[in-house]
Amino acid sequence: MIETGKCGLSTRNKNILVQDLNVNPEWLETGKGNMFNAEPDYTAFRLRSDNSLPMQSVPLYSIEGTAGLVPLFSDQDSAKPINYIHIPNLPKCDGAIYIVGDSMYPLLKSGDIVLYKQLQDIDSIFWGDMYLLSLDLDGEEYITVKYIQKSEREGYVKLVSQNPHHADKDIEMSRIRAIALVKASIRMNSIR
Repeated sequence: MIETGKCGLSTRNKNILVQDLNVNPEWLETGKGNMFNAEPDYTAFRLRSDNSLPMQSVPLYSIEGTAGLVPLFSDQDSAKPINYIHIPNLPKCDGAIYIVGDSMYPLLKSGDIVLYKQLQDIDSIFWGDMYLLSLDLDGEEYITVKYIQKSEREGYVKLVSQNPHHADKDIEMSRIRAIALVKASIRMNSIR
């Protein structure tokens, strides 16, 4: 038996165990509960084109704690998650973050969580899908969630908001510093 508190696993190795091998992060940290998350249900979503995992632990990151998407995406192995999200039958995700702003309202609102799959190559864009983006605006990082559509201008993409009060914007592809496909979102509703 592995004593989780004394095994000396690096954050990278813990992430591999949790995300790729379906190890329960609570068991890894405390030794309590089941070693693995739920057994796979191979019948769920058989006809979907996006492969889903029966259960995964998606790390939830704080953008403030990582100084933005670029450092998070470039060194995700050393980034420390603030928590983990467990959702059955979800497509493979690299992580999750809280969003800020109202450009995708009412679909997404400030405080919602988006779960993402990082893209390594900007040519892998699925036109019309929703993306988490880090943009270089005059040397400052601007993080946003937008639909990406083809632009009529060569070397540009069109960023489209859900909220009609936000205008579409063409932006040079070279200004995109980090990009991830939004796979799911979570909204918490509470009455105070």
